[in-house]
Amino acid sequence: MEEVKTHKDLNVWKEAMDLAKGVYSLTKDFPKEETHRLVSQMRRAAISIPSNIAEGAARDSHKEFIRFLYISLGSLAELETQLLLSRELEFVESSEIEQDIERIRKMLFGLIKHLRRRKE
Repeated sequence: MEEVKTHKDLNVWKEAMDLAKGVYSLTKDFPKEETHRLVSQMRRAAISIPSNIAEGAARDSHKEFIRFLYISLGSLAELETQLLLSRELEFVESSEIEQDIERIRKMLFGLIKHLRRRKE
């Protein structure tokens, strides 16, 4: 694995940023009455994913970084749930964001595994 200088060097952070942009695009055509409910929740969850990766990467230990990666996983699960609800409410059809979520989940677990193997 290459040397990571900042969170911006992490592929998972880059993918999570793209996911957040995709969620903004996906939710722009939701019904107006959902703007302050589901749309707001989905956008906050999406923003939380790269934000927690960045915050964890800036911490002083692998243990803290891992904790923030788990917070990112929680936000990812929250977003996935909201996306599934949006589909059931027929606000969206099946979306490529679902594959993005799964790919980012795997990347987060891979990074956690890598960090656990490394010595402090």
